[in-house]
Amino acid sequence: MSAGRLIALVGPSGAGKDSVMRGLAEAAPALVPVRRAITRTPGLGGEDYDALSEAEFTARADTGGFCLHWNAHGLRYGIPSAIPDDVRGGAQRMANLSRGVLGQAALIFPALEVLHVTATPETLARRLAGRGRETTQDIARRLNRNTAPLPKGLRVHNISNDGPIEATVDQALHLLGLAAPARLTQGRYTG
Repeated sequence: MSAGRLIALVGPSGAGKDSVMRGLAEAAPALVPVRRAITRTPGLGGEDYDALSEAEFTARADTGGFCLHWNAHGLRYGIPSAIPDDVRGGAQRMANLSRGVLGQAALIFPALEVLHVTATPETLARRLAGRGRETTQDIARRLNRNTAPLPKGLRVHNISNDGPIEATVDQALHLLGLAAPARLTQGRYTG
């Protein structure tokens, strides 16, 4: 069986990474999102995730339950340890990752590709406020945060997500070399 790949979506909070992932999964069903474990209260919207307590997360990390894990914005995030086997078996997977773990991810996933999703500060502020998970001060801190550059040597595709999600997904499909750009029919993607 041919080797698969992990596509890491990175970008600032509010860039629409979860929306891009949902659109890609709908347009290219073979591209399956990774369900992350997060020390976040369940049911807060956005992505579908496994909500873990700090103790549960630590126990899973200590017993090898994650192939990657990191801290960001006061939370802990983990990618299940089974994902490298899925990818080696030919699976096409995608995950929302922190840029801080991309170097480690490249060691685990030799065919790693990065989809760097960006948006203007105005778009980011509007989306973050719309989520209702952060205070105005938290949003301002996120927008003013200096982000580290992406590690060198990675295959990176840059994409702006300021316009219609359909256009962003079509561009991402093209950049990732997946099937011809999707067509939007009655709000649904078709190949």
